[in-house]
Amino acid sequence: MKKYIAEMLGTMVLVLMGCGTAVSLSCTSADPNLAATVIGTALAFGLSVVAMAYTIGGVSGCHINPAITLGCLLSGRMSGKDAGMYMLFQVIGAILGSAVLWVLTSNSGVSGTGANACQEGVSVTGALLAEIVFTFVFVLVVLGTTDVKKGAGNFAGLAIGLSLVLVHLACIRYTGTSVNPARSIGPALFQGGEALSQLWIFIVGPFIGAVLSAGAWKIVAGGKE
Repeated sequence: MKKYIAEMLGTMVLVLMGCGTAVSLSCTSADPNLAATVIGTALAFGLSVVAMAYTIGGVSGCHINPAITLGCLLSGRMSGKDAGMYMLFQVIGAILGSAVLWVLTSNSGVSGTGANACQEGVSVTGALLAEIVFTFVFVLVVLGTTDVKKGAGNFAGLAIGLSLVLVHLACIRYTGTSVNPARSIGPALFQGGEALSQLWIFIVGPFIGAVLSAGAWKIVAGGKE
C-alpha cells in the first residue's frame, strides 16, 4: 500500500501546485493569455514533478500519471495489478488536490480549478492530436530516462520535470496541456460544464500517446528490459 499512497500524495501535490498556479496567475493577470501565465504554469507543473520525483521516487517510481503507468505496463516494467492500483490512487490523489483547490478558490473570490478544455479556435480533433503527440513525447522521455541500463539514473527526475515544462510551453495554447488523465479528471469534476464534457479527450489522447510511446521505446531499446 505504501507505493499506492505515495502515488496518491504525489498526484495530489501535482494537481494542487500546477493547477493552483494556473488559476492564481490567470486571476492576477489583466490578460490570462500573458506569457507570464503560460511560463509560470509550465514551471509549476515541471517543478512539482521534480519535487515529487525526489520525494517518492524511491517508493513508487513517482508516476503520478496514468499515461506513464500505462507506458511502464506495456514496457514490461510492472504488473497489471500494480498498474491498475497506481491509476486508481492517482485519480484519487487528483480529486483530493482539486478538492483543496476548490475550497481555497471558493472562499477567496477566485474561480476555476485549472481544468483542461479546447482552447479558443482549437477543434476537438486538434486537441486530441495535441494530447496524443505531446503525451507521446513526454512518456518517451520518462521511459528513456528511467531505463535501468540506458537511463539517466539520479538525474531522471530532473530530466522528466524539465521535459514537462517544455511540453506545457508547446501545448498550453491547444488544450491547456494535460498529458495526464488524472490531472484532468480531478479539476473537471469540480469545474463541470465544458471541462467535463470534453474530459474524454484528455483520457483517450494521453492513453493513445502512451501506447505509441511504449511501442517506440521497445523499438529503440530493443525489446523489454
